[in-house]
Amino acid sequence: MDNQTEVREFLTTRRARITPEQAGIIGGGRRRVAGLRREEVALLAGMSVDYYAKMERGHLSGVSPEVLDALARALQLDDAETTHLQDLARAAAPVSPVRKRPRKAAAPVRPTLQRFLDTITDTPTYVSNTRKDIVATNALGAAVFAPIIDDPANGRNNARFAFLNPASHVYYPDWEAGARSIVASLRIDAGKNPHDKDLTDLIGELVTRSDVFRTLWAAHDVRFHRNGTKRIHHPIVGDLVFEYEAFDLPGSDGLIMYACTVEPGSPTAERLQLLGSLAATPRTVS
Repeated sequence: MDNQTEVREFLTTRRARITPEQAGIIGGGRRRVAGLRREEVALLAGMSVDYYAKMERGHLSGVSPEVLDALARALQLDDAETTHLQDLARAAAPVSPVRKRPRKAAAPVRPTLQRFLDTITDTPTYVSNTRKDIVATNALGAAVFAPIIDDPANGRNNARFAFLNPASHVYYPDWEAGARSIVASLRIDAGKNPHDKDLTDLIGELVTRSDVFRTLWAAHDVRFHRNGTKRIHHPIVGDLVFEYEAFDLPGSDGLIMYACTVEPGSPTAERLQLLGSLAATPRTVS
């Protein structure tokens, strides 16, 4: 992805969403477009209009952390958006040419990590990479997320499943909110890893094949995917409600482990126990 385009579109969309009233600006005359004017952002950030205009044209190379922080405050960016702005600035910095090395095939998770997952028996747990590929699960996680994992067309990829498989609208009762979360999470990872070809290829595929993804991607929203509620309508046991927590796995090329916990004694706990029993039952071959 082109860094200058990413910077320009991110800053213009953030500027357009803030009203003068939200920024504490009184009056300001008639406006032809929504949001703040460039000169108002520059004033709020304590910089010249020309300097901010240069930044909004996509030039973040050499911008100091202090200036980025001032701009983040002026645009009322949250933690995820501020991190994304910093990532875009890092990506804009000139880098020395490096010798290209042969690309290594994606390796499975470490055997020790898989053994750890296998010890978790009552909580659906899975490991995902920045592309939203499910690269490892425990037994219960494999049963819960079977619609994503077992369909060859998805390639074990949750983003591809959500936007290209109509079954996702049934599997995810809160499909629209989940879709926005996936796009916003992919956007922040793309800003952090702008030269990740697998990631950019996935985004290019989804932009081409899904009108909804293309519209959400153009909004330039970003967010962290650290914890929250996940609702699933499982094809075998019905509705499941989880509270998930995300754990970074240092030294694993951006892998994240998600643990999906349930309220003890809840309908979800009972259905999960049934699903675990069914998954553990050997299948007979006729």
